[in-house]
Amino acid sequence: MPNVRLNESRIEALEPRKSPYDIRDTELKGFGVRVLPSGAKRFFVHSQHEGRRLWKTVGDAGNIGLDEARKRATELLAAIRRDEPAALPEERLFEAVAEEVFSRYGRHWKPGTMKVNRNYLRNTILPRFGGMNIADIDRQDVQNWFASLHATPVAADRSAPILSVIMRQAEIYGYRPEGSNPCAGIRRYRRRGRERFLSGRELRRLARVLANHEERHSRSVAFIRLLLLTGCRKSEILTLQWPDYRERRLFLRDSKTGPRTIWLSSPVRAILDGLPQQGKWVFPSRQRPGPVSPIVFDRFWSRVREEADIGDVRLHDLRHTYASIAIMGGETVTTVARLLGHNDAQTTLKYAHLSDCSVREATDALVPILGES
Repeated sequence: MPNVRLNESRIEALEPRKSPYDIRDTELKGFGVRVLPSGAKRFFVHSQHEGRRLWKTVGDAGNIGLDEARKRATELLAAIRRDEPAALPEERLFEAVAEEVFSRYGRHWKPGTMKVNRNYLRNTILPRFGGMNIADIDRQDVQNWFASLHATPVAADRSAPILSVIMRQAEIYGYRPEGSNPCAGIRRYRRRGRERFLSGRELRRLARVLANHEERHSRSVAFIRLLLLTGCRKSEILTLQWPDYRERRLFLRDSKTGPRTIWLSSPVRAILDGLPQQGKWVFPSRQRPGPVSPIVFDRFWSRVREEADIGDVRLHDLRHTYASIAIMGGETVTTVARLLGHNDAQTTLKYAHLSDCSVREATDALVPILGES
């Protein structure tokens, strides 16, 4: 859209787009309005001083009128002409700072985490804060953004820490005042817990189904049993290498929370010892170099859980079941946290409410899973 003489009706008619865009005023050079993807409109001044680009938000179009904004802009532009650049400090757009944070701080994130964080940045955070000066974003802006995500609480809860990191690093880089993180104290959405534990009856049904498939699908059966009997994450067993299995332990190279060691029971060692060693991967792909695709086991599990009448149980719920049995068996929360690789024992407390009766039933049901009589 070409530059126009701004008036109230024209500003009112401006529609948001996928990316921020500017409309410059032909009456006052250096003055304009920026339209954000969220629909917010902000007056700004833009100029050059000694080869340096200067940009300043004058005010929100929802809070001040055009006449007041043009008056403030005139005063700021006059300060530049009087060689008073301190009156118009350089602004840094949120998207530029976010990219700097991802470039500099991103080395602390694993590749998978970086990919997920970028998706949330692109899809959830930038549509709201793109085009804003990083120093102008306040607590009310963040609260309004978080409230707007009420229909997608998972996205809200996972995006908020990413935004907080960006704001915290912006302070470290000197782009915001120290101690000004507007994300501090934002309360996450309360969501109904998704933890699912297999009961004793369900474990017995699962054991029978696995036994029925063992002859034709021994590798997939071994995979399921290892998940249930170690509490490992699916990715940890998928990427397991034979050199990681030694001295009756698994030495995980790079789990979600970093390297960790898992002590193995004799039934788990028997499962591993019974697998053929074909290369370095415990579960090698038959089509390409590297470990087997997770789709192979996902498909097998989909079939198994239907046959065992546990259709709502995910593979990850086997990890929950392992933890619940350990807690009910008398292990401390701290110990189980270490077994699961939790950095914070608070994460493990969700298992602590289970009853002694349940543990006896679940422990008895594990016998056929272990392959014992």
